[in-house]
Amino acid sequence: DGHSVKLRSGSKTWNEKMLDDEHLKIEYYERDSSRVFSNTSIPGGVVVTYRDNNNVFGSIGQFTGFMQLETILKKVLNENFISIQNIIYPQNKFILDALYVDYPEYKFLIGSGGKDKRFRPNIMELLNVFTDEKQNADDIKVLGLVNRLRTFRYIPRKYVEQSEWVDKYKVVVSASNGASGALDDNAARLISKPELGDKHMGFTQTFIGFGQFDTVKEAENLLKYIISKFARVLLGVLKVTPRNTADTWQYVPLQDFTSSSDIDWTKPVHEIDKQLYKKYGLDESEIEFIESHVKEME
Repeated sequence: DGHSVKLRSGSKTWNEKMLDDEHLKIEYYERDSSRVFSNTSIPGGVVVTYRDNNNVFGSIGQFTGFMQLETILKKVLNENFISIQNIIYPQNKFILDALYVDYPEYKFLIGSGGKDKRFRPNIMELLNVFTDEKQNADDIKVLGLVNRLRTFRYIPRKYVEQSEWVDKYKVVVSASNGASGALDDNAARLISKPELGDKHMGFTQTFIGFGQFDTVKEAENLLKYIISKFARVLLGVLKVTPRNTADTWQYVPLQDFTSSSDIDWTKPVHEIDKQLYKKYGLDESEIEFIESHVKEME
């Protein structure tokens, strides 16, 4: 995995050890794996590392494969940096005991021998406890996929674990993005179109959630930030596959989404990008890199 030098799949500890190893350096990197291995697609590309116990090269820190992206990242990771990861959370979960009182047959439909509490991607197709129309005044509206299309269904609140964010305004982003899901030589989108999440709304594992706000305006401001080119290029530091998890947002800085922010969120997204470029002191080369490598989003 070229962008983040993931030398052993699934081992975050191993990755960090390699990135911090002062005896290790990158000898070769090719983003397009087919140029190295014909007819082969390896997300993130091909990287060749060299380790010499007798020489100190300095730790890699964070390898991106793009010179401008590395300089942008250094400017963003200042002493005031707080990651947007802090406001990201996963899908809703069942209160299984309550669910099985009314639907004992679901024990044979829910994964891990009936012990998987998560709202899995296919759950709204699997269980008819999810209904097209609201049955109770306090039902939770759930965003998920039905026949591969984004769809809302309702579920009684008594079957769902209490999460404070459910009754707040939020932004919901797809947990995976296929085409154009990683930075490349051509302009990339990186994420699918986010959704503004209303109060009393949840979602399945197809999505991840951002923020929990009392006002819809703050959620709208966060939505503008998420689709900004600035936020998405920093997502591209770690997002080298279609998967879009909380971990991939590690280097995207958290902002103040209130009216007291140093960013004027009333402006169009392209104007917000300009404010963010100025806030982090980006130069013309870095700005040109972002503008040419990240697609516009409506």
